[in-house]
Amino acid sequence: MTQQLRVVCLGGGLGAPTAMAGLRAHTDDITGIIAVTDSGRSTGKVRIALDVPAPGDIRNAIAVLAEGDPVLRKLFSHRFETDKSIELNGMAFGNLFLAALAQQEGSFLRAVEEAARLLQIRGKVLPVTLYNTHLCAKLADGSVVEEEVNVRGEGKARIERIFLRDADVKAAEGTCEAIERADLITLGPGSLYTTVCACLLVPEIARAISEARGLVVYVANTTTQPGQTDDVSLSGHAAAVLDYLGGSGLDVALLNDDPPPPHLRDHHAEQGMRYLDPTAGEIARIEALGVRVVTAPVIDKWSGPRELWRKQDTIRHDATRLASALIALLAEQRPRLRAVQ
Repeated sequence: MTQQLRVVCLGGGLGAPTAMAGLRAHTDDITGIIAVTDSGRSTGKVRIALDVPAPGDIRNAIAVLAEGDPVLRKLFSHRFETDKSIELNGMAFGNLFLAALAQQEGSFLRAVEEAARLLQIRGKVLPVTLYNTHLCAKLADGSVVEEEVNVRGEGKARIERIFLRDADVKAAEGTCEAIERADLITLGPGSLYTTVCACLLVPEIARAISEARGLVVYVANTTTQPGQTDDVSLSGHAAAVLDYLGGSGLDVALLNDDPPPPHLRDHHAEQGMRYLDPTAGEIARIEALGVRVVTAPVIDKWSGPRELWRKQDTIRHDATRLASALIALLAEQRPRLRAVQ
């Protein structure tokens, strides 16, 4: 195990936790910096009722790194099933747990720290901000939608620009410091606008990444996502990440070069998701942005589609394959990193 390797994984949903899950085989020093603007499903209910930043993606990240009592770990991810309460049905226990801790401790950051301690995580999980703000988007037809669940909603005009409802949102304590000391910073995989770029809307976070000494890698998505990126190419994904970073600081775009089997590709096509093929033209367009392209076999081709609670599945990354590609990338950078140190 490479104990000295320092890693930051930024994002949310199931994407950043996948990178974290794979990289934990290579280092103990992992910090997940996680999005907190989700407003749908059980997370949205908790936000409305208890006035806390979105706990759902934080819950996922903690569960991935947890090494404590297996019963507690399973309980943390448990969703209630009942036909007697609309509010409770589908509610993730871990969301309530984090909200209760926030009330008890008087701080969402302390709540996350206490949950991490109780579940004995190996590494660290931090919210990108402690502000209970909402994601908004200006659309191509000039209209504006507010709250993440509407930003990712289907059947609307194309997203032109995303922004946070509240001005002067600050990064959570410890996030920028983790970025500054990291050898490797991964952005994604995950929803382009509502997860990856949403984190970059916190100015201190974008600035810290753009000025980071470590290797900054965007782990590109495998498919388009209905409601967010229906017509966005691979190069468009990379361009958006670079844009919300302030125009610089993205070193590498990591693309999958192991085509999914036809049945998997066809299944997701039926759900409105187009496979993002790393063609020579797309690679050239990304490199024209000043971003190096690396291709590697990083998808999970064997597990089949998942049934997610009120959320779209996609062709997902394989944690072990993704970590192997990232570690290989980092090995190339070691001489440069040592020189900087």
